[in-house]
Amino acid sequence: MDALAAIQGESSWADTLRTYLPKVARSQAPVLITGETGTGKERIAQAVHDLSPRRRHRFVAINCAALPEGLIETELFGHERGAFTGAVTRYDGRAAQADGGTLFLDEIGEMSLTGQAKLLRFLEAGKIDRIGATQETTVDVRFVAATNQALEELVAEHRFRADLYYRLNVARIEVDPLRARPDDIRLLAEGFIDELNRRDGRAVAGPDRRLARLFEGYAWPGNVRELRNMIEAVFIDPPEGEITVSDLPPTFQTLISGHRTVLSTEKDDLIEALNRTKWNKAEAARLLNMSRMSVYRKIEKYRIARSPLAPR
Repeated sequence: MDALAAIQGESSWADTLRTYLPKVARSQAPVLITGETGTGKERIAQAVHDLSPRRRHRFVAINCAALPEGLIETELFGHERGAFTGAVTRYDGRAAQADGGTLFLDEIGEMSLTGQAKLLRFLEAGKIDRIGATQETTVDVRFVAATNQALEELVAEHRFRADLYYRLNVARIEVDPLRARPDDIRLLAEGFIDELNRRDGRAVAGPDRRLARLFEGYAWPGNVRELRNMIEAVFIDPPEGEITVSDLPPTFQTLISGHRTVLSTEKDDLIEALNRTKWNKAEAARLLNMSRMSVYRKIEKYRIARSPLAPR
């Protein structure tokens, strides 16, 4: 599949991303991808790699949240045979595996401070010190990191190194939640249906008009991942033609039909939350289930000014 074709949608966000991605891919700058869980950050990271001059080399992903403190160094940089008890063979490590290609650091906000220090040294020197090795090895990788956390807040709380944040936050891609781009939902759903039709040898059509409207009004707390899971659940007992509400499993029928529809725009929701909290941005962030820094960015994005009539 063409890398840009993976960015499906007609929203302004999707259009902007399709324009920006090739420019980012051509550079060698580190990339930081931010967004809620389930928004497809790894897919965007893969697209950066596939569009880059490094695409003939490996794209190696590592889940930083799954790295135990004692295994960070060996998982990233590897070890020699006999370097410690249990090291019966040499292990190159993820960084060396990605040599010439891209190293994707998923959930970077979950990495321990010890791991962050080791990663920063590698970022700056481009060399790894394999456990048990007698000399360092030069490794050439492109760094792409992703997080669903506000790293700016973690830096302020001394839970994320400021120097590592500045090294990673060069090319920034912010992934909008699905509820903020309802124009993309039908295209995404149809893309998943096409994919599952090919996989299962089916001929399921897209959602009917009523279901498409319900999809656009639903808040999608699980974002694109939740949409795909819902479509895949339909394929357990798929219809012959269009998908209707009754074709969804009962749990999803309740979610789609009973959930408060998202009729207001993101800007309207933000203004309502700010007024309800008397412009306490931390409280507004909690109401909207987003970070305080996201609230600040969206206030600036929509040029929202506090009205003299706003509650105090």
